[in-house]
Amino acid sequence: MRIHIATDHAGLDFSTQLQHHLAAQGHEVVDHGPIEYDPVDDYPAFCIRAAQAVVRDQAAGIDTLGVVFGGSGNGEQIAANKVRGVRAALVWNMATAELAREHNDANVIAIGARQHTFDEAVAFIDRFVATPFSDEERHARRIAQLAAFENDGSLLPDPRAAIRGGEDIDAFDPEAG
Repeated sequence: MRIHIATDHAGLDFSTQLQHHLAAQGHEVVDHGPIEYDPVDDYPAFCIRAAQAVVRDQAAGIDTLGVVFGGSGNGEQIAANKVRGVRAALVWNMATAELAREHNDANVIAIGARQHTFDEAVAFIDRFVATPFSDEERHARRIAQLAAFENDGSLLPDPRAAIRGGEDIDAFDPEAG
């Protein structure tokens, strides 16, 4: 499997160790940076490039996933999720690593390097990579709804609309009941 990785300064040591770990497992690792420590670097470009590469490879039929990490993993997840076609999940334990793939078909994992030991992070990544999407209809349906909104802004009709006489709403209006 090809695995695209990106980080910020907080995860640079993890990145180097992780590349060795993944390569030893037979994965092709593509590092999107940074390549040297800079305590004021900006992670968005690194994470966005990794996420773009995941989408591009998946569109080409290449078996690929992404790993982004930084101090908390939050900003890195947000950056990756700005790329159309990415479903990046912030993972903090084995269950979230597995469910991100199994239920959400996440294609990028985000981890906080300052929140976990290297061994914990590797365990989450290994579980994420090893877990397939379940292909259950309910999960596929929900992912399709997310993709539809991402592509053209479409949403299913608001289920509360029937209560209000059929109109669809964009935001909750407490006055409307």
